Amino acid sequence: MINPPLAEILRPQSLSEFIGQEHIIQPNSILYNSIQSGKIPSMILWGPPGTGKTTLAYIISKTLNCKFFSLSAINSGVKEVRTVIEEAEKNPGKTILFIDEIHRFSKSQQDSLLAAVEKGIITLIGATTENPSFEVITPLLSRCQVYILKTLEKQHLEMLIEKAVRYYATQGIHLRIVENEALLRLSGGDARKLLNAIELIVNNRQEDTTELIINNEITQKIIQQNIAIYDKAGEQHYDIISAFIKSLRGSDPNAAVYWLARMIEGGEDPLFIARRMLILAAEDIGIANPNALLLANTCFDAVHKIGWPESRIILSETAIYLATCAKSNSAYMAIEKAQETVKSTGDLSVPLHLRNAPTQLMKQIGYSQGYQYAHDFPGNFVTIDFLPSSLQGNIFYEPGENPREIEIKNRLKILWKNKYKY
Repeated sequence: MINPPLAEILRPQSLSEFIGQEHIIQPNSILYNSIQSGKIPSMILWGPPGTGKTTLAYIISKTLNCKFFSLSAINSGVKEVRTVIEEAEKNPGKTILFIDEIHRFSKSQQDSLLAAVEKGIITLIGATTENPSFEVITPLLSRCQVYILKTLEKQHLEMLIEKAVRYYATQGIHLRIVENEALLRLSGGDARKLLNAIELIVNNRQEDTTELIINNEITQKIIQQNIAIYDKAGEQHYDIISAFIKSLRGSDPNAAVYWLARMIEGGEDPLFIARRMLILAAEDIGIANPNALLLANTCFDAVHKIGWPESRIILSETAIYLATCAKSNSAYMAIEKAQETVKSTGDLSVPLHLRNAPTQLMKQIGYSQGYQYAHDFPGNFVTIDFLPSSLQGNIFYEPGENPREIEIKNRLKILWKNKYKY
């Protein structure tokens, strides 16, 4: 007999047992009220691994007394979907179809769900770690409510630890956790990883030991010795993409290609890799080499058209290019600073000289008065203020120390004189 894993044993059976995600399931929240009313929409649960997507879908079906079918997009297709729909047609509106990793469903597979969802034959609950705006077709997404699940916080993880301690006590194993920092760090906010780690430590105890002390040193030692077991469910997915992105940011093409190969051999979605490179091109290269964004976008489009195995060459070319580019996060930092300013200063009025004046009345009250058209002046430049008066002199964009942005910095100094002190 195979014993179920600890994460399965401790899986919550009701909303009252569910830990975390208070923003969507606390009393009087939209989802909570929908569940209590017995009428829920089809939905997409979007969030990192181990945040409770599968569990929440199961609890909803149990609470509503619906028939529950679960499919994984990795090993299911149109045939399996149609089988579920045929079964659901016998009792329309009382079947929940849960599709894990729905972002891996192709367009045709997602199309096969549309009619049944639209007619209310099934209630679809899709789970995804990817932005559904990119991965779920618009007709299906428009028929679903999207709920965002968040990484579990420290207090949630500590509640799970206590739950595990209580469970093992019923099994005659008494855990005394004197330090939990390593457990919390290794979990990364993932409930499954946390419980897997605790189970691994318990299973590695000396035979017949009923008292077990857990501290940071013991946790780290056992997890490191059993890293392959610890990652058997694919938790390395996020660690490897992190290593890949950090290698690109760190300008190491050799490491970047190695981690790319790891993802390819592990069966990673090529569009997931391409999308991450697209983000990096804007966030970490930016103005230092704007062509990086163009190439990354072309890579994404090409991978979308071609698929495996040829896409690996396109991904490799793009990864090497991005890794060897000059780096700058000035565009990222500029929008961060600007947004913080907007949050702290509110909706400041647009200066009158920058406002359009399509009517005579607007002209009479000063709209557009004082505006000077840059192309009417030498060098297509004129010194006027473009920020609200209370923000004049603020610097959001600070050019990075790379050849292109040094050139930009010098040009801005010449144009604006002492206005912007770079």
